[in-house]
Amino acid sequence: MAAPLALVVGSYNHDYAWRVERAPQAGQTLRGDAFRTAPGGKGFNQAVACARQGVPTAFIAAIGADAAGDGARQLAADEGIDAHWQTCTDAATGSACIVVEAHGQNRIIVALGANERLDPAFLREREALFAAAGVLLVQLENGVEATCAALDLAQAHGVLRVLNPAPVHDALDGTLLARCDLVTPNESEFALMLARTGGARIDADTLAGRDDAELHRLARGLGVPSVIVTLGAHGCFVSHEDARRHADARPYYRVAAEHADVVDTTGAGDAFSGALVAALLRGRGRPLRDAVVHANRCAALSTEHRGAAEAMPRAADVERRFGSGSSA
Repeated sequence: MAAPLALVVGSYNHDYAWRVERAPQAGQTLRGDAFRTAPGGKGFNQAVACARQGVPTAFIAAIGADAAGDGARQLAADEGIDAHWQTCTDAATGSACIVVEAHGQNRIIVALGANERLDPAFLREREALFAAAGVLLVQLENGVEATCAALDLAQAHGVLRVLNPAPVHDALDGTLLARCDLVTPNESEFALMLARTGGARIDADTLAGRDDAELHRLARGLGVPSVIVTLGAHGCFVSHEDARRHADARPYYRVAAEHADVVDTTGAGDAFSGALVAALLRGRGRPLRDAVVHANRCAALSTEHRGAAEAMPRAADVERRFGSGSSA
């Protein structure tokens, strides 16, 4: 019997990135350097992150009938990803403008283009992929109807459903979250999710310093069985409902960040989510904490290289840095 797939339904964007000493102020023009153009999009980044950890990975996305879309097809093939592309003639392949400051922080503007045209019917025609999947990973760079359709198909086949809720938008509500088994927001996304679902209004910058019991209480208000809040240099926080702990001994805990010589944080969250899914597939029955530790390591390694998809580490990179027992 074939190993279960990691199935990613999401976005492809072509990235255009500049490195600057600092971000420009309103009305200001700055000289940038190190211009780069490269593949990206949260869905594609996460599919690459997953595939590079050595698990069979399928990807469903929408692209335009243009040169960037042609490039996406070749890039997925080069990564060994089983990609299924909906080609749109009425929208361009998605694109992103990325400005990376000297200390590694980034600012991103995205034109989603074809990503917002991903058709639920296109997903339903590929139901066999959902039936073969062990974990589904989705984000919020597609139309919400397509995201919900993917989650519903996964539920019908008993597939673990993971949402990386980025970028958060108005369509994210309790109804969408109720379709998920696990979510992986960063600090700002977690704060926005709480506000959108009627929970507490909190300052995202204060999250890392809050008491674990308070963070657990806030996470339980989202109505999702498991929540992993990534906290950048402060690692991440994990919260489970009592009935579904994924073999973890405790209902909530923190995992420390790994040291990294940060060059560019673009795509670190995608490295985390993709590697988490890979580790969940490879370590079935093991504690979720093992997968979180592995995902933390992959995210740290990704920040030591410029770019998004191309910065995703390989399993051998993780083993080289952290030892032969580092892969979940």
